[in-house]
Amino acid sequence: VQLVESGGGLVQPGGSLRLSCAASGFAFSSYRMSWYRQAPGKGRELVVAITSVGGTTNYADSVKGRFTISRDNAKKTVYLQMNSLKPEDTAVYYCRADRSSTFTTYWGQGTQVTVSS
Repeated sequence: VQLVESGGGLVQPGGSLRLSCAASGFAFSSYRMSWYRQAPGKGRELVVAITSVGGTTNYADSVKGRFTISRDNAKKTVYLQMNSLKPEDTAVYYCRADRSSTFTTYWGQGTQVTVSS
């Protein structure tokens, strides 16, 4: 089982990034996918989740209107489009897969996003 995030990096305030999380080794289309983030010295927080059939839920108030989650079940990939980035968006971003029927959870290794001028 693997979840591999990519697309992080350094971006100026107001800029955009698109994160990807490629899954392998499990039935991706049956899993709810989420993006979490952890800023230095803080706990990990939920950014947004998307159901197995593409319904979005649980956008954090701090990212509403700026971030968009999507998924491509054929490519076994979930995306996070991040626009109008702010310095407070700086964090390690993780993707997570959940399947409640089997109490199964997988985490990726994370990708660093730094928003700074």
